[in-house]
Amino acid sequence: MESGKFNSATSLLQSGITGLNSIHYNLNEAALMQHAVTRKEGILGLGGSLLVTTGKHRGRSPKDKYIVTSEDTINTIWWEENGKLTPGNFDRLYSDVLVHMKDKDYFVQDLFACADPDFKLNVRLVNEFAWHGLFIRHLLRRPNVQDLNTYVPEFTIINCPSFKAIPSDYQIRSDTVIAINFEKKIVIISGTAYAGENKKVVFTLLNYLLPSQGVMPMHCSANHAVDDEDDVAIFFGLSGTGKTTLSQDPRRVLIGDDEHGWSSRRVFNFEGGCYAKTINLSVDAEPEIFSTMSKFSTVIENMRFDPQTLELDYYDDSITPNMRSAYPLDSISNVSRLSSGGPPKHIIFLTCDAFGVLPPVAKLSSEQAIYHFLLGFTSKAPGTENGVTEPEPTFSACFAAPFLPLRPEVYGELLKEKIYQENSKCWLVNTGWTGGAYGVGMRMPIKDTRTILTAILENTVSDSGFRVDDNFGFKVPLSVEGINSKLLKPRETWPISVEYDKQAQKLVTMFSEQFMEYADSVDESILAVAL
Repeated sequence: MESGKFNSATSLLQSGITGLNSIHYNLNEAALMQHAVTRKEGILGLGGSLLVTTGKHRGRSPKDKYIVTSEDTINTIWWEENGKLTPGNFDRLYSDVLVHMKDKDYFVQDLFACADPDFKLNVRLVNEFAWHGLFIRHLLRRPNVQDLNTYVPEFTIINCPSFKAIPSDYQIRSDTVIAINFEKKIVIISGTAYAGENKKVVFTLLNYLLPSQGVMPMHCSANHAVDDEDDVAIFFGLSGTGKTTLSQDPRRVLIGDDEHGWSSRRVFNFEGGCYAKTINLSVDAEPEIFSTMSKFSTVIENMRFDPQTLELDYYDDSITPNMRSAYPLDSISNVSRLSSGGPPKHIIFLTCDAFGVLPPVAKLSSEQAIYHFLLGFTSKAPGTENGVTEPEPTFSACFAAPFLPLRPEVYGELLKEKIYQENSKCWLVNTGWTGGAYGVGMRMPIKDTRTILTAILENTVSDSGFRVDDNFGFKVPLSVEGINSKLLKPRETWPISVEYDKQAQKLVTMFSEQFMEYADSVDESILAVAL
């Protein structure tokens, strides 16, 4: 049985999918909510939200991602970060998944990525769970009803959480697999119910396809000035650095919170929604995001709630610290109508330095920007269950290593060209610790970070003087209006200066050693930053 709006010429038969019980094409939010609740996939929450859990996987499984080898991929893929899967093993996996799918209900969404029509990518998602269909309907972009009459998918993603792969059958590491076949334009996701895999596999596709078209794919948020769509800022950053929170500024217009492209003409959102972390979410600190938590069809993942009142507990991370919500962009009041803007005037690299070494803001030269982009540094704060230990450094190339099919240098070179072309100003903003490392110092106050970002975006930082940092060579403002000048000199915030010096030297050494991976593949001007 088939239901919903679809183009019969591009039904699932084109992908070899047959024998299903029911196929639900392009159901709207209300219908998907009804199916999800009826099928006991989730619980109806306050305001009509949907409360779900994702089972044993509460985050992505990057070590279970594979790309199928072919003449085109064998010499281009960054194999150090992506697993290899032979065409034969992929075909066996695909055949077994299709058999497993028979007699079951599936929910199909015909969507697209990229707000810029010149780079639009049609993606069909075939989901075992109705709530996955709702999730991805929020996160990607929806064709209008007329466009569905002529819709032709360029890639098909099959998401089948109940299929548990036997690793030895396909030469993979576990019963979870994310397999991308660029030649056949098919993706298989199985063995995991974490919905973020749907969204990030689309990002991986775009990271493979767009560089050859001169578009820089970016793991970043973006906004622009209220009265000027060409006054764009982009915010690179890994999870926990504030990428979503800081870009959703009531004084600016949100373009998007996570994935964007930078073409020769503009920055544009890949997506149609937001996927926000909700741990410690509060109405005072993040009113726009908080307001979405009780809106109809918002998908709320892995959060504890009162079984009687359905009130959410934003501070209980016993399921996972990676609790999240998914909602469409139009749930935000100050969102860009076009989901795009001009080339960025400001590029901001967000890092959470748990070592307490980096200043809250630094101005970067073009070469320093590429250096920090390729490093993609942040740090994970250690747990306190067994006492405070050293913070754990995390380097994720281009702030997006798990989603990069090509080598980081490809994206670094593309970003360098665009920075030179547009003369974008580049900044490093530390949202981590000051006055000592994690466990000793304090987290950078978010109000100070917001004050610094306002100064950057209103071009008042550049009017003040700078000092050159002794450890990293970048420029640090001597003053920022509204900021205690002592905060701009991290060494002075530490009780014992010599302890700061030791920690700083440790971090400098980590940076230099990490960057040696690129010693033979970057310009000497960029390599000089690391020396």
